[in-house]
Amino acid sequence: MSIRTFIFSILLSHLLFDSQQCHLKLASAADGGRWKLLQTSIGISAMHMQLLRNDRVVIFDRTDFGKSNLTLPNGKCRNDTTEVALKLDCSAHSVEYDVSSNKFRALMVQTDVWCSSGAITPDGNLVQAGGFNDGERRVRVFSPCSSRDCDWQEIPNGLTARRWYATSHILPDGRQIIVGGRKQFNYEFIPKSVAANTFNLHFLLETNDFGAENNLYPFVFINVDGNLFIFANNRAILLDYVKHKVVKKYPTIPGGGPRSYPSTGSAVLLPLKNSKRAAIRAEVLICGGAPKRSFFQALRGNFIRALNTCARIAITDSNPQWVMETMPSARVMGDMILLPNGNVLLINGASSGSAGWEMGRNPALSPVLYRPDNKIGSRFKTQNPTTIPRMYHSSAVLLRDGRVLVGGSNPHAFYNFTSAFFPTELSLEAFSPAYLNAKFNSLRPEIVDPKSMSGFTYKKRITIQVVITAEVAENSVWVTMVAPAFNTHSFSMNQRLIVLGDDKVTASGNSAYSIEVTTPRSRNLAPAGFYLLFVVHQDIPSQGIWVKLQ
Repeated sequence: MSIRTFIFSILLSHLLFDSQQCHLKLASAADGGRWKLLQTSIGISAMHMQLLRNDRVVIFDRTDFGKSNLTLPNGKCRNDTTEVALKLDCSAHSVEYDVSSNKFRALMVQTDVWCSSGAITPDGNLVQAGGFNDGERRVRVFSPCSSRDCDWQEIPNGLTARRWYATSHILPDGRQIIVGGRKQFNYEFIPKSVAANTFNLHFLLETNDFGAENNLYPFVFINVDGNLFIFANNRAILLDYVKHKVVKKYPTIPGGGPRSYPSTGSAVLLPLKNSKRAAIRAEVLICGGAPKRSFFQALRGNFIRALNTCARIAITDSNPQWVMETMPSARVMGDMILLPNGNVLLINGASSGSAGWEMGRNPALSPVLYRPDNKIGSRFKTQNPTTIPRMYHSSAVLLRDGRVLVGGSNPHAFYNFTSAFFPTELSLEAFSPAYLNAKFNSLRPEIVDPKSMSGFTYKKRITIQVVITAEVAENSVWVTMVAPAFNTHSFSMNQRLIVLGDDKVTASGNSAYSIEVTTPRSRNLAPAGFYLLFVVHQDIPSQGIWVKLQ
């Protein structure tokens, strides 16, 4: 072999090796999800988000800081003598974002919706509660419509108490319960059932850290027995809200670090499975937060590293205990989104500091996937990073196509586009998890029947028709129902995923399959209303369809 031939062979081997490495890197990048900027500006910062049954997302910020970057249409203006910043405001503080067209339009809120709560009623309307100043006792309703003229309707004195930083949750009977809020150690119901509509909850007083609170926006879930799981600060109770009695107290999370606002972590009720069994296991996962005194230290310019742990507990066990897990990185002000295949996406936030004006540092740019069915030690997987910090007042919601819509970030008292620390962010972007990669298209089910907006009743056997072009593996197909959540301040209120049980898959020919499942047996398991239904094959979900459980 000549020297020239020898050198050429060496160069060729390096070239082939580098191309293989490049291919591996590209495959790896695809496995970590993809980001896409949808809108550079929607005119407002997305502090609150709610997906509606018409695939539009209602987004709103607050009204008390002055003008936004979006003008209200047709010369509309809002007069407000209570506002310090602006008495006559002709700018919008809410928008409706159309997912399919990637367009948005201005909406008009009449009072301040800052740090409020919300839930979707069984008829599909968004009922939103509280806020600040003139909005603190307001109830607002947004009813989805196909036209472009529907807007917010407000109910003065719809609340008995002032609700700022409170949590809303839909109940099995269709009412909403509103829990807590600043200086509110109680709860109430929408619509009001009695004249004296507030009920004391001493637990909220017990979990209130002097000066820091650390118990605002409590994490609330309906347990499978119909009682209400309420977590605040670093511990939880089970509340019988009918008899107004605490029926169980859960232990403090090991380490004692607070997980509630402003030491803001996030929480999910993990997927509910085996829904035909007499006893259904319910587990809650809480991730992130900030060590004690982080709030006070951040006020002094000392930004302590956030908590890097998750705590998981089976709330239905007779002797429940927290199981601790370590995340790949620390996170405060993160969001936790249930994905259609039952995994959890941790997204947004910072790795040091606290929630509050100018109090977070070191943005957590990389989402993390949590796979609850894996063994401890193999549940977390870091995803590809965004380039846009999503700090205080960010938000995220699951869309029907399986993407996660992300927006917001305004850690300033006003809109500030020149700050050296995280300028106000008006953009929207979407994170596409790895399951949306085109290489999985043959595995991806396509729902043929039922059609979107179909109605189901409880405890009924139904058949779902799908097309899957790849070979279907045995025991690899399942059906999930996801409740659309109201997201703000790192908590997705009313978020819930039910795995429909008793699956039977039958091949029909030409890549068509029939899947027989049973709908949820009770409103305790799945409150009535609209859900996104997905068919999942080998962890790859279909596009969702809207169904109404009634």
